[in-house]
Amino acid sequence: MDISKVLQDVNFGQRIAEEDNELEAYFVETNQWRRLVKGEIDIIYGPKGAGKSAFYFLLLKKREEMRRRGTILIAGENPRGATAFQDLATDPPASELEFSGIWKLYIAALVGMKVRELKIEGQNAASLVSILTDAGLLKSHGLDATLRAVRKCVRAILTSGVESEVALDPITGIPVTVTGRLTLRDLDESGTGNLSVSLDSLLQFANDALVDAQLSLWVLLDRLDIAFADSKSLEENALRALFKVYLDLRKLQQIELKIFLRNDIWNRITQSGFREASHITKHITINWDTRSLLNLIVKRAVRNKAIQEYYSCTPDGVLASHKDQDAFFYRMFPEQVEKGSRRPTTLDWLLTRTADGTKYTAPREVIHLLNCSIQTQLEVLEIGGYEPDDSNLVAGYAFKESLPEVSKVRLEQTLYAEYPTLKPYIEKLRGEKTSHSVATLSIVWSTARDLAQSTANELVAVGFFEQRGERHDPEFWVPFLYRDALGMVQGSAD
Repeated sequence: MDISKVLQDVNFGQRIAEEDNELEAYFVETNQWRRLVKGEIDIIYGPKGAGKSAFYFLLLKKREEMRRRGTILIAGENPRGATAFQDLATDPPASELEFSGIWKLYIAALVGMKVRELKIEGQNAASLVSILTDAGLLKSHGLDATLRAVRKCVRAILTSGVESEVALDPITGIPVTVTGRLTLRDLDESGTGNLSVSLDSLLQFANDALVDAQLSLWVLLDRLDIAFADSKSLEENALRALFKVYLDLRKLQQIELKIFLRNDIWNRITQSGFREASHITKHITINWDTRSLLNLIVKRAVRNKAIQEYYSCTPDGVLASHKDQDAFFYRMFPEQVEKGSRRPTTLDWLLTRTADGTKYTAPREVIHLLNCSIQTQLEVLEIGGYEPDDSNLVAGYAFKESLPEVSKVRLEQTLYAEYPTLKPYIEKLRGEKTSHSVATLSIVWSTARDLAQSTANELVAVGFFEQRGERHDPEFWVPFLYRDALGMVQGSAD
């Protein structure tokens, strides 16, 4: 079979889960995934590109299966396009109390719409639907419209006054603070003022309605990094309030939040102290090691009909064991990208070249590099270049020539997009050496040493630098992932 024709039909899938229609076919079902489906996990952390959204989308695809098991799944955010929370970014809530009210009433509204849709009967369901209907929260014009109505309602609550409530320390039982208790009062259009019920009571109605119907319900929240990206203070207030609401909801047996969040954002919102964090225990962090990434690569490869025909193989045969997967990987690709006794194997080369400064390799960059390499090899063959050795799909040079594109996309679409304030410092390293001390960074950035140190620490935190050396005399090393995009030169700065 002509290798060019094979390459034309080969694809390792989309880098972004929401764009991948074949995601379910080659998704790697890890123990973490199985624990999530069983309901053992509520919070899913992971770096950008680690696969949080893959979990989210595949969970939504299991709606019918989960429904048969008695669990209703609701998306609390638009899977694609504009975020449902965009209005909150342009007109932020004034306090954490307001944010808490928004989260609670929004969740109650989502449950209310589902209770009405399923025609759940009983006094609890009737009370829930009646209260939410009178407050104008069940009009079903999309999540963003629901959220706007919720926001308007909560502001009206705060304007009309907030009941006081003493909060007790969960461990000692001692009263420690006085907080506001948001109450739906005087919000119905008739002005009769007959809606005197706290948001906690409203959620209790929602929970009890589900108990009556012998159902449980999960509200899924993803894309939170996009929802509040324009303001770090807004993001912190929103997410701290969300996690406090999550803890409040633990007393409700039938309603659960499933929150998908980047771990760097979690680290940021807890950096200044977040006492409630110690009570958040049902969580996982998505991790990928060499074996799981090899499985991901081979599983995606063998889904291609062209590859099955070219290598006369079947998915079951290739995926039977780790040894079989490793052997098949090296049928597709050369033993080494760069020849030499001290050079890494191709798999190690792929994973180190796509790792950031935290030494973490996200599937997103691996998939991007593989797809770029396929296209690079095809373009070489189309102009009469030589074919890969043996039965390989691509030659080592195709990987090397594709890395700059992956580097550029990662730098511009992830690092600069997420951390625009750090862009000027990174750009000043363009064309510089790949290893720096605080002294050399101070010179490159034209700043005092203490500012250079703090900025370098920020770049370590976001994965641009890997910190090496002694603590009192650190070395800041730029990983391969970012070097090509910045035209950096191997070596230490003087």
